[in-house]
Amino acid sequence: MTFQAPWWLLALLAVVALAAFYVVLQRRRQKYAARFTNVALLGSLVPRRPGWRRHLAFALVVLGLGAFVLSLAQPSTEVRVPRERATVMLALDVSLSMQATDVEPSRFQAMQTAAKEFVDILPARINLGLVSFSGTATTLVPPTTDREQVSVAIDNLQLNEATAIGDAILTSLTAIQNFTSTLQDAGEAAPPARVVLLSDGFSTVGAEPAQAIESANAAEVPVSTIAFGTDFGTVEIEGQSQPVPVDRATLEQIADETGGSYSEAASASELEQVYADLGSQIGYTTEPQDISPWFVRGGVLFAFLGVVLSLLWTNRLL
Repeated sequence: MTFQAPWWLLALLAVVALAAFYVVLQRRRQKYAARFTNVALLGSLVPRRPGWRRHLAFALVVLGLGAFVLSLAQPSTEVRVPRERATVMLALDVSLSMQATDVEPSRFQAMQTAAKEFVDILPARINLGLVSFSGTATTLVPPTTDREQVSVAIDNLQLNEATAIGDAILTSLTAIQNFTSTLQDAGEAAPPARVVLLSDGFSTVGAEPAQAIESANAAEVPVSTIAFGTDFGTVEIEGQSQPVPVDRATLEQIADETGGSYSEAASASELEQVYADLGSQIGYTTEPQDISPWFVRGGVLFAFLGVVLSLLWTNRLL
């Protein structure tokens, strides 16, 4: 919780001073009673007070005053709200190494399921596009708010040879640039953009990742990467088992140097969690929300309760 007008908190000193003054008055009364030697006579002359109940009533009023002061300081708390506008390109590796079954039921099927969940997580107003890459990179769906179109394209993905990570990033950047140009031609401002790339292997063809990093930085588009799979994955190529380890170092470098986030997933559940976290990170932001009305209501409640109890117990306000 933060305060938009913190200088009003100084008024709490007045509330503390009032409470201290009350304590001083109570002690003076105790001293006066102690000086009266005939205690039995004092009991007949001075009406019996409600004791702790009187103090409770005053304490409630003080709490109410404190709550009122806090409301003047305009307290606020951070709340999670969906982003109004953003462009996200989802780049998915469809190389033959995605056939590996070190992730059940396979890397490819687990990726499809998690990617579609990511599609559903993003707020409706975010424009989402899809790029698939193996030996080449292809824009299957340009940025759109039509989630069904993206989900259908994910279902129809086909595996192919080779892995072109650099081309996947460059193709995603081109799709973002084209979409941004369309918005600007229509007189709209360009929303922030991001690429989310998943791969399970080493880049073997196409542009070097370093070139893609340079282009992403020039376009001011962060690239978040996901290293998917284990070091024990294998695929059958011409009757022989070939290892298909994950190139974590390159994917982490891409994320670090473009300002994106790097994640690892070695199982279907981990990948789903990674996509959920990215969806939350990309699709939502936090904004301060004024909660001073809560303190006003609390102040009214405490003060009213204190006054009512005082009237019931002492037949006076305080």
